[in-house]
Amino acid sequence: MKKLVTRFGEIEYSKENSLHFPQGLVGFENLHDFVVMPNEKNGPLFWIQSVEDPEIAFVLTDPTNFFLDYKVVPNEMEMETLNIKDAEDCHALSVVTVPESKEISLNLAAPIIFAPGTNRAIQVILENTQYQIRTPLPKVEEMKPAKTKKAKKKQAQPGASN
Repeated sequence: MKKLVTRFGEIEYSKENSLHFPQGLVGFENLHDFVVMPNEKNGPLFWIQSVEDPEIAFVLTDPTNFFLDYKVVPNEMEMETLNIKDAEDCHALSVVTVPESKEISLNLAAPIIFAPGTNRAIQVILENTQYQIRTPLPKVEEMKPAKTKKAKKKQAQPGASN
């Protein structure tokens, strides 16, 4: 086991339980190995911490938690890099941005494709896509309570008092 001092404190990791990016990440091509930090809160977000640079960590999430129809299918070259034979052996993750304004966004235009069976990942840039680098989370509309049949009948009767 190796040790690393980070913003999360001292962490132990081994090559077997680290996430390997053979090509690095966009803008961080020199960083190849990351440790997935345990999620101490129940929620859709988690951190990956760079092994090569303890100052670098990213928040990730499964974008289908927010965008149900989001799907990225790796091509043959990407599957080869991930050491997988079937596109079903991987899934997409998105880098999360939380600016000072607290308006959270996901990078859906450059997802990370992760193969859990090989602990390998790559970041791909989608071309000709509707997705954006800073895709805001969908707004949750406040739902009005549905009227019950009893309430509807009462309203429909002339002279009924409320």
